Amino acid sequence: MIRVILLLGMALCAGAQEVDFLCPMDPEVRSKGPGKCPRCGMKLEAGLPDPVEYRVAMSTVPERPAAGRTVLLTFRVMDPKTGKPVVMFNEIHEKLFHLFVVSEDLTFYAHEHPERLVDGSFRLAVLLPEGGMYRVLADFYPAGGTPQLIAKTVLVAAGPKVTIPEAKGNMGVKLRPEPAQPIAGQKTMLFFDVDPAEGLEPWLGAWGHLLVASEDLLDMVHVHPQWEYQPEISPTVQFNVIFPRPGRYRLWVQMQRKGIVNTRWFDVAVRGL
Repeated sequence: MIRVILLLGMALCAGAQEVDFLCPMDPEVRSKGPGKCPRCGMKLEAGLPDPVEYRVAMSTVPERPAAGRTVLLTFRVMDPKTGKPVVMFNEIHEKLFHLFVVSEDLTFYAHEHPERLVDGSFRLAVLLPEGGMYRVLADFYPAGGTPQLIAKTVLVAAGPKVTIPEAKGNMGVKLRPEPAQPIAGQKTMLFFDVDPAEGLEPWLGAWGHLLVASEDLLDMVHVHPQWEYQPEISPTVQFNVIFPRPGRYRLWVQMQRKGIVNTRWFDVAVRGL
């Protein structure tokens, strides 16, 4: 009984100290209580560990993928402290693992969600239409860690190109960047005007998803709209991006209307100061 009382007293003392709730994706967003991040909509967490990059081991079957053939990609996440495989993950925008696949000529784009296996690894079968280099961006949130964006490379042997039918959409999308020509290292507001807006609905926990990739595929960023600026249906969906360096970037934006996911791409030239 004495031990229980002592532990209760310690808990009360600890409870007297205010605990900040933070957003895993935007740690500068803080709150004195639980809730959702006003920027990205993610659940606020009571304290976060220091960010540490996790290692991702990727394997392919066949070992040397060929153009126009399906390749099986397997991802295993390793704990940076213990070196052991990670088996527990937190959902990030309704999924445990987001995967983006982009070809070196920027003509192929895929946003997929690999299947989680019992050993904690993730697996995805994907058809790569032509030979060359592909970059894959893994977006996941290991339990006990912080959200991760890890890029890997797949080399595909040359062969006949396979034409993949383009997915049809049910709305138009136009881009208005502010400033009109983005400046590297400074915030750019990207306004996507949709028509019609009626029927626009959240998809994967957000009003949209945006992948930003530099022309050389060295810089890749996955971002979401600003919830604080768009709490409900609007004809304009806003994303905020900081382009890391001058050059050309391709943007793939995805939004859902009446159950159909619309994917559109835009090229943006970014200048230096």
